[in-house]
Parts: sequence; C-alpha cells; structure tokens
Amino acid sequence: MMLRLSFIFTILFTALTPTFAQDKNPGKEPFKSNLPIIILEVDGRINAQDKIPAHMKVLYKKGQKQYASDAKDYSFNGNIRIKLRGNSSLGYSQKKFTLETRDANDKELDVPLLGMPAEHDWVLLSPYADVSMVRDALAFDLWTDMGYWAPRIRMCEVVYNGEYAGIYGLAESIKPGKDRVNIAKLKKTDVSGRELTGGYLLRIDTYNEKDATFNSDVPGIGVGGFTNQITWTCRYPKKKTLQPEQFDYIKGFIRDMEHCFNSDNYTDPKDGYAKYINVSSFVDYFIHTELSLNPDGYKRSAYFYKTKQNEDGTGGKLHAGPTWDYNLAYGMCSFCNADDINAWVFEGCNTNPTPQLWKKLYLDPVFLNKVKARYAELRKTTLSEKHIFGIIDGYVKELSKVQKRHFDRYPELLSNETKRNEPGKGMFGNFGGFGGGEMPDFGGFPGFGGVMPDSINFGGFPGFDRFPGFGGGGMPDMSNMPNFGGFGGGFPGFGGAVPDSTNVGGFPGFGGFPGFGGGMPDMSNMPNFGGFGGFGGGEMPDFGGFGGGFPGMGDMSGMGEMGGMMLSMFRSYSVKNYDDEIKMLKEWLLERLKVLDEKLDYRS
Repeated sequence: MMLRLSFIFTILFTALTPTFAQDKNPGKEPFKSNLPIIILEVDGRINAQDKIPAHMKVLYKKGQKQYASDAKDYSFNGNIRIKLRGNSSLGYSQKKFTLETRDANDKELDVPLLGMPAEHDWVLLSPYADVSMVRDALAFDLWTDMGYWAPRIRMCEVVYNGEYAGIYGLAESIKPGKDRVNIAKLKKTDVSGRELTGGYLLRIDTYNEKDATFNSDVPGIGVGGFTNQITWTCRYPKKKTLQPEQFDYIKGFIRDMEHCFNSDNYTDPKDGYAKYINVSSFVDYFIHTELSLNPDGYKRSAYFYKTKQNEDGTGGKLHAGPTWDYNLAYGMCSFCNADDINAWVFEGCNTNPTPQLWKKLYLDPVFLNKVKARYAELRKTTLSEKHIFGIIDGYVKELSKVQKRHFDRYPELLSNETKRNEPGKGMFGNFGGFGGGEMPDFGGFPGFGGVMPDSINFGGFPGFDRFPGFGGGGMPDMSNMPNFGGFGGGFPGFGGAVPDSTNVGGFPGFGGFPGFGGGMPDMSNMPNFGGFGGFGGGEMPDFGGFGGGFPGMGDMSGMGEMGGMMLSMFRSYSVKNYDDEIKMLKEWLLERLKVLDEKLDYRS
C-alpha cells in the first residue's frame, strides 16, 4: 500500500489486532446471506509476522442462501494457519489476512474453496478502503479478460470468533502453479545453463527481510531530495531455497535490463529492451494501469515473472503482471496524480518513484503505437463500457443485498454527503505539491518548515523490538539512529548523517525537520522495535511487527473512527450510501475512458 504516511497513525493510535466492537456487531446474531460465509475461530493473538494455528468453516452452496447458524454441510471445515497482511492497511479497522489450509497433522492441504481450483495459499482481502468493494475484483477480471492469469476472487461474509467482520474477497494468492502463475519450477540444483534462466516471480515493493531483495542501479522517476530507489523482491524461489547462483542471475538480468533502458540505444530492435521483456504484456499492463490510475500500479505490489529460456534460445523474457492491489484505483485516492482524470499515472508520485522503464517505453514511438493499436482493439471488447459495467454490475448484484450489514459494522466508511473533491484537495491533498510545507485542507504542520514527502516509505521496521522508556520521558537522541531497513535510512538533519540504507536508499537531502525545538533526543541505543515497551508502564505483547495491542487501553473497539479518519486523509471523494459510490465509480470510468480515447487516438 502506497500511503506509508498513514502508518504514523497506525503506530501511534491503532492496535494491529482485529477489534470487533460489541456495540455495533450486526452479525452477532444468526443471519442469512446470499454470499458464502467464512467462519474463523482463532485462539490467540493474530500477528503480521507468523501464521498461527486456527480453524475455518466455509458455508457455501452455489445459488443458495447461507445461514450463519447452520452447523451442517460445510464445504470446508478444517485447520488453517493465519496471519495479518498489509502495510498501511494494518491501521484499518477491517484487517486483511493470509490463510493456509492445513490437514490434521498441520501439513499444507490443497482444497478447492468457493469454486476456485484446489490450493493451500489464500488471501482474505478487506475492501475497507474501497466503499464500492469491487475495485480489486474489477482489476483482476479485466486482466483475465485481456488474456492473462489474475487471482480469482469470490465475495463472502466473514465471522471472526463469533463476531461479524464484514464483507471480504477470498482470493488466490500470487504464486507459481499450474492454476496460478504458470512458470517452470526452479530446483536447488538449477544453478547453470538454461535451467538457471527460470522461472522467477518478482515484485517491486518496499524492502522486507523475508524475501531476497536488491535495489535497482538506476534511479526511479522521483524528486530531488527524496529517495528514488526502486526495490525488487524475489517472491519465487523463496529466500530459504533460493541459491546464490540463482539470486545473482536474476539480479544481473534485471540490472542489465534497466541499464539497457537507461542507454541511448534502448530502442534498438536487436539489442534494445525487446531483448529482455515480453513487449505485449508490458503494453497491456500499461493500458490496464493507466485506465485505473492506480497509484500503486507501477511502484508498489507491481508483479513480474521471468520464464525459462527455450531450448532454441528464445523466450526467457520478463513479463508484466499479474495485477494486484487496486483498492485505491479508479479515482478513489487523492495522491500521485490518481485524482487527476487527465493524468498519466506513471508520471505521478514524486517520492514513491516509478521505474524509469515505463517512461522510456512511453517515449518510444514503436511501443506507443503498439499501445494505441491494442487499446483500439480492447475498446471494442474487454474495455468497452458495456463489458466493464457488466463486471461491476455482476458484483453489485451480489453485494447490494448484504452491503447494509457491512456498513452497519463500519459506519465510518460513509459520509453525510456525497461529493468529489477538487484534484489535490483531499485532506492530505496530492502530497506532491506542498511547496513550503502547506497541506491543503489540513492547515499544514507548523514548525516542520521543510517540504513533506508524498509518502514516507516505512515498509516495516525489521530489526526493531521496542521503545524502552517511551512514556518515562521525551524521545531520546536519534543522532546515531541505526538502519531501519524499510524506513529508508533515516532523515538527515536530525542531528547526524543518514545511516546505512543499503537495502532502501534513504531520504537524502531531506534537510531535517526544523522547528522541533531542540532536536530529537538520543535513540542511538534503541533496541528492536516490535512493540512499544514501557508505553504507559507495561510491556507490549507481540502482535507481529508492532506488538500485540496497547496494554491498558481496553479492546480499542472504537478504533473504527480512527480508520475512517485515515481514509478521509487520502480519499478523493465521500459518499453517503452504496448506490452513490457505484454511480460515482461508473461516472469516473466513463470520463477516464474519454481521456484515454483522446490520448491514444482512439476513433481517429
């Protein structure tokens, strides 16, 4: 998720465990639904780091209503392992989950769920940021209809430990497999020759210590003074099985490709970028991302896969996709050009940089002509208004009968009025146009003085454990702040040089935050983060990355209002009911299609 600045609020105000309020739980009593019902029974505190044992029951009879009180005929009734997922979305009241289905011996168990092919890795996607609840599904279905694999998704209602948790999308995770990303299996012994060339599954995202990660040699499209570092993660093979030769190979391949794009002859038919990428997939990914104006589409949760080279030496190229993480797309958010209906999203977002390859592709007349030709073809079929609205209407038909229960559970998602803000005029505005620190509609941060980045890239805090004495005095000195890993290397101007940021790149040139009044006190000996030890006098139990809750603060069942406040900071509009949301989504799509028709010479 790209709005890392909201993570500040996550850290300070929001427990990272699901909190289901007793006083607004419309699903506590037995209810019926036209959607499948998933019942999660979790004994223990769920966290964002390690999957813990749990139990799951699935009520699903195709074409029939499901009853939450029905204890018979479960389509699945068995063991799972579960953990939280996400970055800034961990601050939402409605959490996202990663699931693994398991057998009685706690071994991975492939099962078909809700009509999807058998597998053991699944994701429960929370549509909390997306009032329409269809954006991810729309993006996945369009990518599938364009001729590629994208995660299948099924809308459902979830009950968590007897409490109603709202509407979710049960989706396939992105991983290699015959029914998922169909690439060759890479064995530990595949360390040379053609066998070494694939397959690989990659993702551009923030640094994390669970995946093998490397930085691009070529800076992204950013703004002077902030990080423009592009970080690649290898999602397959996994870090624990990835061999040094394999890591060196894929890192070298990506860097050779990026150097090619950064050269003067990158368009050369023989030795240019076409030597490295599957051009047609990049054409389609460009069209798909620009239609959606997805602020995360190029720079966060951006997947690629590399195929194995054929025996005749052909193939083995990098493919763009699958699509993932579109809940802020289609006119939803107010940053990174995403609320400017006339923009190219690859040109947006200063401090969460876009890989240069996308702009270089756009500047190549041959590539742009391919985009125009493909767009003209798709506008008659997959990207016709009729087809797009047909997808939306199919999901709305399912959701309209149960959406009231969801919004009764999360009333903070709706507003007193329906209105669209002017571009850049959300609570946090467009983040990129602060100038001297002014924040539209927010009054600014007095005393900051300097320019605020549009998205401080937290990406997790690997290596920290707790803040000792947080609550026994002020913040200690940060002059010798260690490497945050995902924090970007620190903020020059806090009293010392930027710490080592080998894996991230840091915020060089940030210039500090003048106006703090004496500087930040010493945190040089700050041990592991993981929780806020001493926050209010007690240890924080582990809840995966940031502790397990805030002791002494009760169950924090009222944190829905905080989640709603976080959303209001970057939403480009507000709605008072579900019908208005769908209407605004369709109106936005019609307008965006008109813009692309003009930009890409459709009907010319």
